[in-house]
Amino acid sequence: MKKIVSIALFAALALSATAKEKAKKEEGFVFTTVKENPITSIKNQNRSSTCWSFSGAAFLESELLRKGKGTYDLSEMYIVHHTMEDRAERYVRLHGESSFAPGGSFYDVMYCLKNYGLEPQEAMTGLHYGDSLPVHNELDAVMKGYLDAIAKNSSLKKLTPVWKRGFDAVVSNYLGARPEYFNYNGKKYDAKAFARELELNTDDYVSLTSFTHHPFYTQFALEIEDNWRNGESYNLPLDEFMAVIDNAVSNGYTVAWGSDVSETGFTRNGIAVVPQEIKTSDLSGSDMARWTGLTKEEKNKELTAKPRPEKEINQKMRQEGFDNWETTDDHGMLIYGIAKDQNGKDYYMVKNSWGTDNKYKGTWYASKAFVKYKTINILVHKSALPKEIADKLGIKL
Repeated sequence: MKKIVSIALFAALALSATAKEKAKKEEGFVFTTVKENPITSIKNQNRSSTCWSFSGAAFLESELLRKGKGTYDLSEMYIVHHTMEDRAERYVRLHGESSFAPGGSFYDVMYCLKNYGLEPQEAMTGLHYGDSLPVHNELDAVMKGYLDAIAKNSSLKKLTPVWKRGFDAVVSNYLGARPEYFNYNGKKYDAKAFARELELNTDDYVSLTSFTHHPFYTQFALEIEDNWRNGESYNLPLDEFMAVIDNAVSNGYTVAWGSDVSETGFTRNGIAVVPQEIKTSDLSGSDMARWTGLTKEEKNKELTAKPRPEKEINQKMRQEGFDNWETTDDHGMLIYGIAKDQNGKDYYMVKNSWGTDNKYKGTWYASKAFVKYKTINILVHKSALPKEIADKLGIKL
């Protein structure tokens, strides 16, 4: 018996050593999930600038799961349709002296929920022109051209009462008209009745950010083009801002995440990091020759190919990135979990809207350094805030 136990123990130790050696030699990142909150299926925004609607809808879908309401697939294009109409009206009122673009913000999603309701995907797919996924290049160009022909036409002294109907016809021809009524699970709804049944109270959600050009613990409207409704965010010091994300995810909440994704460290294969640059002074011999011989693209690929030391991010670096236009409002996603790499470092698990054709099937792993550095703002349920931070902001839980 002792001999059998010894053999089994030796085999177990050998397997453990082999596994460790394999992990050590394996190129790339190896993640272990620490905390994973429920999300709905990964969607694909394809060739459309509607990440804000996809991520906002994904956030609401996860909130419905958290609240025990079941699995829903909400129509992103219902939100887009209403938002583009509202943005078009503002653009014309200001004679074209404002931003009109297909982008948007989490505030647009919450505004639609509060004022227009929501619809399920099956009621309005937004795929009215034959494609199986959104393709909005032509729609974006036609919308802007139509509005500029009105708003920037100096020969017009008075608007007709039908220009809004003309714009609605343009959007409806591409996305489909918004149905006034629809059937869902055997019941007839309009959009507001459907939203009421979901029991999502927009007053329960708060937008947060972290910048020093406004006082901490106050609210301000982020100075980004797609915040055209001037939705306000609470301003927190960076450490407290990150504490909100950690507290939220650890306690079962997801976080709508707006970020800059134009950086080298945000790869197309599911990794978001802020790697330290490799300096030639740190290399010698053949290593230096090989490194200096690489193209910029090859260097960028190597810097993000496996876990490496990252830059230490502080409030000053974050502010400088925003002030210098290096940190830009690019993309909306959903933080839903925490994982560790093979070196024990924490990453946020992120639901993206670029389909499932990447290494992690539509999930991105964003380091805390990246989130500290490149986040524009987040949207969370107010109950996800640590009480001491909520108190500082004057938010009653």
